[in-house]
Amino acid sequence: MDIQGVSAGHWTDREGATGCTVVLAPEGATASVEVRGMAPGTRETDLLSPLATVFQIQAVILCGGSAPGLGAADGVVQYLEERGLGYATPYAAIPLVSGAVIYDLGVGEPGRRPRADAGYAAAEAAMAGITAASSGAEPPEPEEGSVGVGTGATVGKVLGETGWMKGGFGAAALTLPGDVRVAALTVTNAFGDVLAEDGSILAGARAAGGFVDACRFLLTQHHYPLFERAGQNTTLSVVVTNADLRKVECLMVARMAHDGLARTISPVHTPVDGDAVFVLATGQRPASIFQVGIAAVDVVSAGVRRAVRLATSLAGVPALSDARGDTSDDGMGDA
Repeated sequence: MDIQGVSAGHWTDREGATGCTVVLAPEGATASVEVRGMAPGTRETDLLSPLATVFQIQAVILCGGSAPGLGAADGVVQYLEERGLGYATPYAAIPLVSGAVIYDLGVGEPGRRPRADAGYAAAEAAMAGITAASSGAEPPEPEEGSVGVGTGATVGKVLGETGWMKGGFGAAALTLPGDVRVAALTVTNAFGDVLAEDGSILAGARAAGGFVDACRFLLTQHHYPLFERAGQNTTLSVVVTNADLRKVECLMVARMAHDGLARTISPVHTPVDGDAVFVLATGQRPASIFQVGIAAVDVVSAGVRRAVRLATSLAGVPALSDARGDTSDDGMGDA
């Protein structure tokens, strides 16, 4: 994503069809979050409120494995603690790691979850990217598709498992005037369909050789009988920028960035999604909150679409690339 001092690393378990992704800012980044999905699974999000005392954190972790997957954050804390990185207190540096989970237990082996060792490995991979960049090497681009937290991600679940498709992990970035960078790292694991740039369904629930159109389907139902089985969702994004933003401005960007989910997922923010957008700002460039917020919408939208375009089939769940041979780029994949 080419933002100094920040990098992403994955841990992937393809056999278990799960994983985790760490966005690491070891020297700290100003941060906030906006949670709009109604079924969230989160860690240390209260800390990101503008009313909370601490304004910088060292990492965000996105995990598969539902609530137990949040245990992977302990490994990130351990990794940072071993290196003396974290919020300075009189007696020790305290690593501050926020995070959120997706529900991916319907793919692969549900008993296999990211644990502390997985979070540690993902943090180690992220730090390797920061070290390489600091030595003058080309900043590594995060791997996309069915990797990390996106390994077991799926989309289009209005009919349950019979019609769903693979989701995944996608990254996108923009450069604004003044060399301001705005990137989004997104796992697309939505109950709804994913929409293409022209509003047509790119990936979603399938039946009879075509897409069902989740919104239209739901509007025709007297009772939706699969509600209890539909909780295998949640789209998460981490927006990273080198802009100099205050904590409350990070919250503003996070709120705006949710429009990127609304542009690309239909329906979105449902009772069975835990959608959340984190924002990390490293403070290296002066910037307009308007420009950063607008760019965040665009890169989140692009990341959602890239996640399904670059996903590959896994555990019998078909991917867009299988069905349509579509791995096209939306022109924003320079993260």
